[in-house]
Amino acid sequence: QAKLIFAISLLLGTTITISSNHWIMAWTGLEINTLAILPLISKSHHPRAIEATTKYFLVQAAASTLILFSSMTNAWQTGQWDITQMTCPTACLILTSAIAMKLGLVPFHFWFPEVLQGTSLTTGLLLSTAMKFPPMTLLFMTSQSLNPTLLVTMAILSTALGGWMGLNQTQTRKILAFSSISHLGWMAIIISYSPKLALLNFYLYALMTAAVFLALNSIKTTKLSTLMTTWTKTPALSATLMLSLLSLAGLPPLTGFLPKWLIIQELTKQEMAPAAT
Repeated sequence: QAKLIFAISLLLGTTITISSNHWIMAWTGLEINTLAILPLISKSHHPRAIEATTKYFLVQAAASTLILFSSMTNAWQTGQWDITQMTCPTACLILTSAIAMKLGLVPFHFWFPEVLQGTSLTTGLLLSTAMKFPPMTLLFMTSQSLNPTLLVTMAILSTALGGWMGLNQTQTRKILAFSSISHLGWMAIIISYSPKLALLNFYLYALMTAAVFLALNSIKTTKLSTLMTTWTKTPALSATLMLSLLSLAGLPPLTGFLPKWLIIQELTKQEMAPAAT
């Protein structure tokens, strides 16, 4: 019963955010989303789950407040509450930071692996796919007016740190969290040049992450050490999981390579390198 209410609230919050034109409505949707996912994170009543819930709540509340603040700054400067009409540069900078906090981009990434580690695999799946969708749509809608330098800096840092920090982990959820940070970096770097590519990347990322999380959920494994012994129990699922992970890593014949290829191709057209004199 309660789960149904939370699921409906999640859908409602996401729908409100992605279909809104007014900043206050977008903010409302994000708040509904945050409040609906909190009971799902703290479901197990384990102290670590409660800690994860508190961290998640504090970060998301701060980010929502910043979004509200940036839209108010913009409205104060321009008299515009429309999401697509972000023209004030200060407001744009604050908004970019706020959405980076919501998504868990570097330098606001510290909460994400901790929260993912403290919750179940199914909630982890929701956190790394569904909960990233509303902030991504906001980025998509404001992509014309965002500051590319800030986005590119955060994106490069995210892809680098996501890759490096994931190497040292033994918990599958933390590895997936760092993979998520890295993928979000790819999306952030392309959003101001080709927003549709960022969305394509997000859809494929969500699909592959869902595959990995559901496979891990049915094997019931949260550590790499237990993952090593699954080959004997469920060979077919293990093979599928291996392919999904390689696809998530972006190995050429698999789907995960497509967005990276397209993004790199698009970035080469931007002539970002300083002109040789």
